[in-house]
Amino acid sequence: MGKKGKNEKKVKGAEKTAAKMEKKVSKRSKREEDDLEALIAEFQSLDAKKTQVVETTCPPPSPRLNMSLSAHPEKDELILFGGEFFNGKKTYLYNDLFFYNIKKNSWVKSEIPNPPPPRCSHQAVVVPQGGGQLWVFGGEFASPNGEQFYHYKDLWVLHLATNTWESIKAPGGPSGRSGHRMVLSKRQLLVFGGFHESTRDFIYYNDVYSFSLDTFSWTRLSPSGSAPSPRSACQMTSMPDGSGVIIYGGYSKVRVKKDVEKGTIHSDMFLLKRDGKDGQEKWSWSRVNPSGNKPPPRSGFSMAVGPAGRAVLFGGVCDEEEEETLEGDFYNDLYLYDTVKNRWFPGQLRGNKTEKKKRRRGKKGEVEGEEAEKEEGEEAPQGPTEVIKEIVTEDGTVMTIKEVIPGAQEEEEEEEEEEEDDGKITHINTHLCVFFPTGSASATLVEPCPRSSAMATVRQGKLFLYGGMFEVGERQFTLNDFYCLDLHKMDQWEVLVEMDPKTQEWLEESESEDEEEEEAKGAEGEEDEESEEESEDGEDEDEHPAVQEGETVTDYQARTEQYWIGLARTNMGPDVKDKKVAKVALAMAKVFYEDQ
Repeated sequence: MGKKGKNEKKVKGAEKTAAKMEKKVSKRSKREEDDLEALIAEFQSLDAKKTQVVETTCPPPSPRLNMSLSAHPEKDELILFGGEFFNGKKTYLYNDLFFYNIKKNSWVKSEIPNPPPPRCSHQAVVVPQGGGQLWVFGGEFASPNGEQFYHYKDLWVLHLATNTWESIKAPGGPSGRSGHRMVLSKRQLLVFGGFHESTRDFIYYNDVYSFSLDTFSWTRLSPSGSAPSPRSACQMTSMPDGSGVIIYGGYSKVRVKKDVEKGTIHSDMFLLKRDGKDGQEKWSWSRVNPSGNKPPPRSGFSMAVGPAGRAVLFGGVCDEEEEETLEGDFYNDLYLYDTVKNRWFPGQLRGNKTEKKKRRRGKKGEVEGEEAEKEEGEEAPQGPTEVIKEIVTEDGTVMTIKEVIPGAQEEEEEEEEEEEDDGKITHINTHLCVFFPTGSASATLVEPCPRSSAMATVRQGKLFLYGGMFEVGERQFTLNDFYCLDLHKMDQWEVLVEMDPKTQEWLEESESEDEEEEEAKGAEGEEDEESEEESEDGEDEDEHPAVQEGETVTDYQARTEQYWIGLARTNMGPDVKDKKVAKVALAMAKVFYEDQ
């Protein structure tokens, strides 16, 4: 009894501390949010002037992040809402609504009167009742300079049958937040976690709220057991039988000193279990220890629910923090979690089965010759094979693609373990990544490039993946490419929309307002400047050190090393480590040599 009482005191103490912190953050951010409320009200007044639904066939949505992508509950359509775009100097927030017709591979922009104000990092859930509904909760709005934030705590529903937005006024809901997660469990919307941030402070949440789709009322749940630590951007998946939800991973940060914050990538897993009859439920937290191959720690991964209630996880980024610098490895691998078997396994693309069978039959006949090969100094590869390929873009940025292909023994073991996992695993980790051809390093499979914050959803057994982002140095690339993968066949990704690198926009922070004014002086002046820049670029290309007759690539790299290091340093900035700059310089020299 004494121990139990002590634990209860600790829980209450933690809740009290969290409440104090929330009050502190709310007080400091109120002034910021008051400023932004006026801007939000202006957007809403413009939307209020629209009185009719206008639907327009359109190209795919512009590049953006942190929107929502949902599968229509009745039609072969996907619904994309909101999001944000940052071009290096200015942040744009959206509240536009798009419908994607899967069969026709076409987009329609739907302008419906009185929509929610612009936002990103919200949550959207579709439910089948009433001809289909899209429920939207929370999210954030940011000032154009990205320095002030407004966190929403509003709840909206889009009635898909009548094309109408409705604002739901229900007291007792979660506080304003973004990065939270919301899922449908039986007749309830469950909201977990998220964060609230102001210029000076931030707070992460681990509370749970339930919204009843029958009574339209909020309830804060008080589950027993040890809850996950506060976090945002986790994976939240409903159990197929409605018995609860699974929470995996997420991200949070703490302030270690005045102006230094440290992020934590979570990789733990919890079950929020429901017991009892509807309306009299009791909830409890418990730690989950899954079997199988768990995804390496990461944040910014995409998530969806596939066939048989399997959770699907794609991509993400693992940040490496050193003092005040931040670098990350981006992923484009796929993992699935079987909620029934409590097991993780990698999503393996089968590719061309005919070729694979031929290759395996060849191996079986070559067993006797393996010893002879080893005697000659050639080892038969049994473990994973690592393939490294480097590509240089037009502006000199270099990306390194590292592909790990499992060896024969590893493949056969996994095939015996589970039939569904048949095929080759391909993981690509990009250290410096811009764009690379859709084929993998072995040019056998089409797949999205490594990224974080892509939007994912599943419709009729097919996984749809839209957009996302990755970074090179200080530059952020926001994508709007679109892919599809049949989760039953697991053969290969289908490209629905290709990303055109020329559509990328990035304005350096060093650009002054004076420069912006000069750019706006007139079209004639701009054309002159552009033609001058083009001629300068042409001269730069001619100024690279020429390859001498009979010179090997190694000799050329050694002779021109300092030149390429200087060029790489210019492109990558002063904060990148010397070792990485030297590696990029070697790659640039090699590419130039091979082009001659």
